[in-house]
Amino acid sequence: MTIDFTKSKEKTSQERRWPPRQGEWTYDDYARLPDNGMRYEVIEGDLYMSPAPRPKHQLVSGKLVYAFHQFLREHDLGQIYHAPVDVNMPGLTSPVQPDLLFISHKNMDIITEKRIDGVPDLIIEILSPGNPMHDRDTKFHVYARAGVNEYWIIDPDTCIVDVFVLRGQAYAPLGNFGENDKVQSELLPDLILTVSEICTT
Repeated sequence: MTIDFTKSKEKTSQERRWPPRQGEWTYDDYARLPDNGMRYEVIEGDLYMSPAPRPKHQLVSGKLVYAFHQFLREHDLGQIYHAPVDVNMPGLTSPVQPDLLFISHKNMDIITEKRIDGVPDLIIEILSPGNPMHDRDTKFHVYARAGVNEYWIIDPDTCIVDVFVLRGQAYAPLGNFGENDKVQSELLPDLILTVSEICTT
């Protein structure tokens, strides 16, 4: 997909090339992108673009936000955030926008006024038909390298939740949970979440 950069300010001799080449994107470059309904992320200097999420995606996201808010209000373990929110993970993302992310109390210092500057404890991505490999491959590896302790991938079409936990510098599968299963979380062992409650309409 082509981006219309015509409304961006003109480059001067002191400015960097615009638009940057893949591999050279920074947070400042990202901040200059047009607000056109696309979802932009910068991972290891490469720009990724996605269209606005489908209604089913947003329905699942909303149910998850509600469930996590209820759980965290009862257990007081930290805070849940949902997209759009910029997450900068030093040397790897500048930024990425996970669908949901959990930050424990001990890591609250990574929350700044404008964005998250650091590594969340848990990230959840909800697959979209147009780019499932972005979440299953690109983000899977970068989240592991960044040190995200737990990573969930949710397929709203098949109603399956894959949960991965960090072992060293790579993810190991904790479980593959179907419609009638309860999701298991190593990071939040008291969380009770039935897959069908978040996936079915």
